[in-house]
Amino acid sequence: MIDLLLTKNDLSFWFRHRMAALRRLRKCPSTGIVISHLHTSSRASAKQHYKMLVLGGGSGGITMSARMKRMMGAENVAVVEPSEMHYYQPIWTLVGAGAKSVASSGRPTASIGSNYSIQTVEKTWKALQNFKEGNAVFSFPNTPVKCAGAPQKIMYLSDAFLRKTGKRAKANVIYNTSLPVLFGIKKYADSLWEVVKRRDLQVNLRHNLIEVRADKQEAVFENLDKPGETKVFEYEMLHVTPPMGPHSVVKGSPLADEAGWLDVNKDTLQHNKYPNVFGIGDCTNLPTAKTAAAVAAQSAILNRTISKILKNEKPDKKYDGYTSCPLVTSYNTVILAEFDYNGQPLETFPINQAKERRSMYHMKADVMPHLYWHGLLRGLWGGPGPYRKLFHLGMK
Repeated sequence: MIDLLLTKNDLSFWFRHRMAALRRLRKCPSTGIVISHLHTSSRASAKQHYKMLVLGGGSGGITMSARMKRMMGAENVAVVEPSEMHYYQPIWTLVGAGAKSVASSGRPTASIGSNYSIQTVEKTWKALQNFKEGNAVFSFPNTPVKCAGAPQKIMYLSDAFLRKTGKRAKANVIYNTSLPVLFGIKKYADSLWEVVKRRDLQVNLRHNLIEVRADKQEAVFENLDKPGETKVFEYEMLHVTPPMGPHSVVKGSPLADEAGWLDVNKDTLQHNKYPNVFGIGDCTNLPTAKTAAAVAAQSAILNRTISKILKNEKPDKKYDGYTSCPLVTSYNTVILAEFDYNGQPLETFPINQAKERRSMYHMKADVMPHLYWHGLLRGLWGGPGPYRKLFHLGMK
């Protein structure tokens, strides 16, 4: 999803360069591009001038649309989004492991197996159920990804399922990651290594998937520390985390940095070159993990930034890079990782969140979806910052 906001002065630039493509998409029923203000009507799609144009109906786009509606009025805000359904993607880890239904993850936007696509997430669950014996292989690509913990979450859940069904003794659970570490934040990585050792999981660092030979059920990985060296893994089940990158609409525009991401100020989320352009979510070059939790914290800062700029005032709040990854380690335990730009833990609760906890599992499975649909997407949830101060008696 592209979560990009443009104020009135930028609309002509984007309409001039993108409307031809959007018109082509609007003629295709399978894509269903929508250009409308927040109160859906036939008049909305005909209007071409808004104070705020939101490109992308992802978590960040919908959240900021709700906030901008309250700030500017619904008739002054437009959303451009090709998908007819919006999905709460963080729950797909549990869908892939059979703990949640896929139906619970989606709602209409207007109102291989892989957990990274709605087309394949249920295939993960079927592969788990059909598993008999052999290698269950899980990959992490050599690119940035959405929720960097997700590729290993499904590994832990698969291991738990195989144990529950009596198949674990005949299974080799293998996690091949391109990263040089199991997890980027040492406090949580140390706890995860304990889980790996206790449950006899095989972790291979700096291994990047480069080829899948489906007819032979073989996956080829390159050793990133030894260029040219490859290793073939036979598999009974293969969960692939696909390589990811910036959206072509942003990458091919003057709005992008050298790597193709939307080039925004990491403190205010305002574009570094075009002052009336703002960014939020996965499309940006913010040096933090790409998660819905990050979007929540960003939305509060961006709302403040825009309100100040509209008053010709200087932004006075800075985004600290807060993000969160609920690392699901079984069907009833989670390690709740929270951290900032500097890779330092920024935990909400006055407990050691690096410990596996049942309470954090219920937070992930039951509380967070409700908070997402009824808080974040309505522009009412800006992250746990205020509660963190309360729980920690005002101390960071």
